[in-house]
Amino acid sequence: MLTRMLVRNFKRFEKIEIELGNSVVFIGPNNSGKTAALQTLALWDVGVKRWVEKRGIGEQVPKSRPGVTINRRDLLAIPVPHANLLWHNLHVRDVQRVDGKPRTQNVRIDITVEGVTEDRPWACGIEFDYANEESIYCRPLRLSQAPNPKRMPIPQEATQVQIAYLPPMSGLAASETRLDPGAINVRIGEGRTAEVLRNLCYRLIQDQTGNDHWRMLQEHVRESFGVTLEEPHYIPERGEVTMAYRDLNGIRLDLSSSGRGLQQVLLLLAYLYAHPGAVLLLDEPDAHLEILRQRQIYHLLTDVAQRQGGQIIAASHSEVVLNEAADRDIVIAFVGQPHRIDDRGSQLLKSLREIGYDQYYQAEQTGWVLYLEGSTDLAILKAFAETLGHPAAKYLERPFVHYVVNQPNEARSHFYGLREARPDLVGIAIFDRLTQGLQVDTPLRELMWQRREIENYLCYPDVLLAYAEAVKEKETPGPLFALAERERRREMMETCIRDLVPPVALRDPNDRWWKEVKASDDFLDRLFETYFEKLGLPNLMRKADYHLLARLVSREMIDEEVREKLDAIVEVAESARPLREEG
Repeated sequence: MLTRMLVRNFKRFEKIEIELGNSVVFIGPNNSGKTAALQTLALWDVGVKRWVEKRGIGEQVPKSRPGVTINRRDLLAIPVPHANLLWHNLHVRDVQRVDGKPRTQNVRIDITVEGVTEDRPWACGIEFDYANEESIYCRPLRLSQAPNPKRMPIPQEATQVQIAYLPPMSGLAASETRLDPGAINVRIGEGRTAEVLRNLCYRLIQDQTGNDHWRMLQEHVRESFGVTLEEPHYIPERGEVTMAYRDLNGIRLDLSSSGRGLQQVLLLLAYLYAHPGAVLLLDEPDAHLEILRQRQIYHLLTDVAQRQGGQIIAASHSEVVLNEAADRDIVIAFVGQPHRIDDRGSQLLKSLREIGYDQYYQAEQTGWVLYLEGSTDLAILKAFAETLGHPAAKYLERPFVHYVVNQPNEARSHFYGLREARPDLVGIAIFDRLTQGLQVDTPLRELMWQRREIENYLCYPDVLLAYAEAVKEKETPGPLFALAERERRREMMETCIRDLVPPVALRDPNDRWWKEVKASDDFLDRLFETYFEKLGLPNLMRKADYHLLARLVSREMIDEEVREKLDAIVEVAESARPLREEG
């Protein structure tokens, strides 16, 4: 089992140290380095295998030109058009002036992997030098900076490690030629998983112990997907391997008819059973799986890996996988410098389990949290900010938002629970108008609307009439009809408004009615129900769609209080310290 990896100068990593275990999940935003971390282990594995192939184990390292050449095309799991793309910031040479003269040194990629095999700890370091666009050199890691340094020995245990990088399924080929194990591994390394699934299953039934594994694989698939796998068959006349399954109705179908989720799980399980003791590097193993099945499949994969003596290191975006892994496995967050987030104190772990590790992960990413009643409030605020050209618009694009149904205590409980894990977290909560007072001068800035709710800032008659007149051309036979239809709808909307709004409020846009009415339930819901009934249409405007009205509010009509709330959001967001900036 691999227990730790230390990396220097590989891709986006200048220097990282990552703890590993039986099952490890890398979690992080897109382009944060999760796949690069998996590729680090794949590169180390290639380096060890190539060195042992050329130099053997325990042999004396040549003092001159000790490196072994690796062509970039041999790095199947790390496809790059030029070898220098493997280096951090493309920096392959370091030029320094010594005694007034330039001296050039190679910048090396250093990868050290530690592990335990049969209760014996070991460590194996490999360094890589840039040769040219097509190739790199690898050798055991130097133990000092001397001209001819001693080098870290390659332990026997390191050579026995089987590492496989398995990307998500890319579909399934209509047919598969029978392949030898080496050819299967090459295609997997190249990401051509669509061409090897039947071959992996065929290998299971060919192995002496494979029948038991094949029956277990059949049972797993039956329990997870409700289908029965049939044994793959080799057809010598065509040199092909075929495979079928029976669905819930007993209909026999070719494996290519199955869904991506089934194919993905079948690939991972078949590889685990065919390669006992292997270290699987899984990039998005939850791809193609719905939320409920993500939890089930994650448990299945980790359990099978444990029984097979294997190890799973997976990169994922799934909140379900994150929260499942945090309770029992190692979770590494790629936010800023990669670090564990599941190794906290027991009380904090309890708090994070109740809140959700996905929430803590988002808190690390953004450094601030926004509390609102619901998703409609966020959409309305975004629309107002865009209309105003307000700087809050960029912060509302991808905020860490938590919906609390206008419950201040729920917002406080969530915020301060997260703050136990992230002490510098800041937040802002914007509630509909409340009868009780809000807390002041706290890390969670609490605000409420002076009007009854946020919908009170968009339910103006002019906005509603603009909505009525926004007739799509495809809804009428032509431009002349569209003009008549707009006029008809405007008249109907005016009638509905007069029926529901007190005359004094119609005459005075500043009348207290506009502030006191519960705009969503008591005005807009009733208004649109009547309006669409008059049109003879089903109601196309529910509360979840009221944010569409916000885009019809002109810049001049947006209340000053809206600007104040947006200003407050900007102040809080700009005071935050996202971990991605600290790293």
